[in-house]
Amino acid sequence: MAGKESVQIKGCIYFYHTRLTRQSYELSKEYKFPGHLLYGLPKLENYGIYSVMYPFKPIPKRLPLMLYATRKILFSSESYDAVYATSFRGIEIIIFLRALGLFHKPIAIWHHTAVSKSKNPIKECISKFFYKGIDRMFFFSEKLIQDSISSRKVPKEKLTLVHWGADLDFYDHLMSKINDEERSGFISTGKENRDVDTLLKAFSSTKEDLDVYIAALNGGINYKQKIQSFSLPQNIHINYTDGVIPLELAKIVARKACVVICCLDFPYTVGLTTLVEAFALGIPVICSKNENFEMDIDPLGVGITVPYGDVKALEKAIAYIAKNPEEAKKMGARGRKLAEEKFNLEVFSKEIAEKLLLLF
Repeated sequence: MAGKESVQIKGCIYFYHTRLTRQSYELSKEYKFPGHLLYGLPKLENYGIYSVMYPFKPIPKRLPLMLYATRKILFSSESYDAVYATSFRGIEIIIFLRALGLFHKPIAIWHHTAVSKSKNPIKECISKFFYKGIDRMFFFSEKLIQDSISSRKVPKEKLTLVHWGADLDFYDHLMSKINDEERSGFISTGKENRDVDTLLKAFSSTKEDLDVYIAALNGGINYKQKIQSFSLPQNIHINYTDGVIPLELAKIVARKACVVICCLDFPYTVGLTTLVEAFALGIPVICSKNENFEMDIDPLGVGITVPYGDVKALEKAIAYIAKNPEEAKKMGARGRKLAEEKFNLEVFSKEIAEKLLLLF
């Protein structure tokens, strides 16, 4: 635990993350990794919250992961006051132990979707008991909170809205190293539930340059197979990524005129991180209209939304951005202002810290 001398220690969390943590944390200090991908961890020390970091190990199968995580948390050589987890995947046993009264540390988690009801009465009963083992839940939007309350599994007082936003220091440092050049072309990044069919159909009918950075396979979707089924024109460039490469991607995105977030219709905030990163860079967006987002893109004037799977609407949005470069720049500027005011790492770290401090 570093930096204890500078701020009075108020408590210590066991930070459970589903990605490599220690290395990313150290890189964030050098502006080589954005702090928001560590769910506020680099800023929590400013509030006197220090951390024991879970020794991440890539274990794809659920049961071996749960057994490994349970052992590491229960038998940690370092003491802590609460568990702060970016997902409950892998710590289900710990949560059940907390519900049974056998694990005595409070647990705070990020819940990426709304809490839902199961049609299976046995699963519903088990699920209700499971959520009793969670002391605080963080959500990306008010809609996800309201939908969770309607499940009647979780009390409102346990649920907290956090305004997810990008690490502005990271992006400002990056921009200071990039030559002041005119931004051009469209770019689509991300790997989770992306709608490559709609994206490629729309851009295939235009002459606008599109760079796509995507994993070959993610979450059971074989993007490479889908993309190879297209006969792509020369204006579309496909790049397959491997692992988490935020710095390298950010350098590429920073030179583009528009970020395109074309997603499948799933009941959560898919595409949100790409969106707030575009805000941080001051780049306009074309985005699938996701009712689960906390911000409304069109009225805010930061971009254009299109209905899920609507190729014609996406074509129209592409044409508007391409033909109105000055308005597109204004959209990007509004997005940056929004990031500075509300959706940034400083704000959401403060919101998390306030709730974690109540657990100590």
